[in-house]
Amino acid sequence: MELRILAPTGALGAGFDADAFVRGVAARPDVIACDAGSTDSGPAALGSGTPKLSAQAVTRDLRLLLRARNELGVPLIIGSCGTSGRDIGVDWVADLARTIATEENLHFKLGLIYSDQPAERLEDFYDAGRVVPLPHAPGIDREVFERGHTVAMMGVEPIQEALEDGCDVILAGRASDTALFAALPHLKGADPGLTWHMAKTIECGAACAIPPSANGLLVTLREDHFDVTTLATGSRLTPRSVAAHTLYENADPFHIAEPSGVLDTTEATYETVDEQTVRVRGARYVPADGYTNKLEGAELVGYQTVIIGGVRDKLVIDTLPKLLPVARHYFDAKISDVFRGTVNPADIDIDYRLYGAGAVLAGNEPDPLEPRELGVLITITAPDQETAHATATFVSHASSHLPIPQYDGLVSTLAYPFSPPEIDRGPLYRFTLNHVVTGITPTELFRTTTEEL
Repeated sequence: MELRILAPTGALGAGFDADAFVRGVAARPDVIACDAGSTDSGPAALGSGTPKLSAQAVTRDLRLLLRARNELGVPLIIGSCGTSGRDIGVDWVADLARTIATEENLHFKLGLIYSDQPAERLEDFYDAGRVVPLPHAPGIDREVFERGHTVAMMGVEPIQEALEDGCDVILAGRASDTALFAALPHLKGADPGLTWHMAKTIECGAACAIPPSANGLLVTLREDHFDVTTLATGSRLTPRSVAAHTLYENADPFHIAEPSGVLDTTEATYETVDEQTVRVRGARYVPADGYTNKLEGAELVGYQTVIIGGVRDKLVIDTLPKLLPVARHYFDAKISDVFRGTVNPADIDIDYRLYGAGAVLAGNEPDPLEPRELGVLITITAPDQETAHATATFVSHASSHLPIPQYDGLVSTLAYPFSPPEIDRGPLYRFTLNHVVTGITPTELFRTTTEEL
């Protein structure tokens, strides 16, 4: 048996080299698969339903993929549509696909797999003790499902059902990245250890290449090994770069969990075939005792206005860390006064980040820093945008004239690059879940529709 799997890019809309893609298509792959989402960018896409990447960028990539699928007559599988995999994201990519099909005179059977989870279903699972936390998961109550938006992460099985139903193009909601690439090989009877390891290797496109990029990889999967080949001119693969990708988004590079079991790469080997190709053997797949689907949730927690400033005065830089706690007391009093008691100061967060003085490590810098200049990010979070903006106006004013004891009279402490300095950032979301649902069948949390285009 020999199967060829083309991963054109690490994320739909991230862009990829068209010539490299042509080389991949010329190899006549049996399936094209592509991830379109992630939680890497935080909870906003899931909470709001707004994709991270633009319609223009996604359309560019999708058009090339649909043309290639039409030329080859093979399935095209795209998962986690719209970044979050919400139903609205699946529908958004589906609308783009319909438009492209009309413009390019393409005809195919379209399968849409939805992964949104109704609160009532999740509450029933919770009450039955079937919502189980993963390590470091936040504590939850049953009300969390009503407050936010939740998707379930599918494995290969819903995708396989769509393939068996004759779907040419499959647009899936939230999916395990690896499931997109493993679905067809599993249907064809490929070795599960090799299949899951292959899928893990190419899930992010050429992220495991040197240099890493958004471009594509081609895998040739055989009975006892797979060859992974980078497609972009000037890129290469090494055993180390391929093996290193098992660390990506995993605390343990040797045991990688999927809904149906665990990929064990302990005995895997990696060898150079040529500068562009690495051969991989030896991984095995250990089926789980019970099937689980991961839940991802996000909820709205407030609205933000931000202020960006900077300072180069050494005395101000040295004094700011001492002044900011004092400023917070002033702002609390100002909030009570301005809003006449209708807003509780405790409901408004005013956060200063001093870039150049350990802002990224948030006070845990191992060695003292002596910055010559400082970037200051002030973030005001409030229950509504109007309150956040109103608070930011007097925070920005006061922050530009903080009292420096060593200077006589009024001085300027922060300089702002924008006028006005207050920038409304909009809604703020947070993740609510890092849990799995137990005791389910592989497809019961997902819904599929089909149509002919």
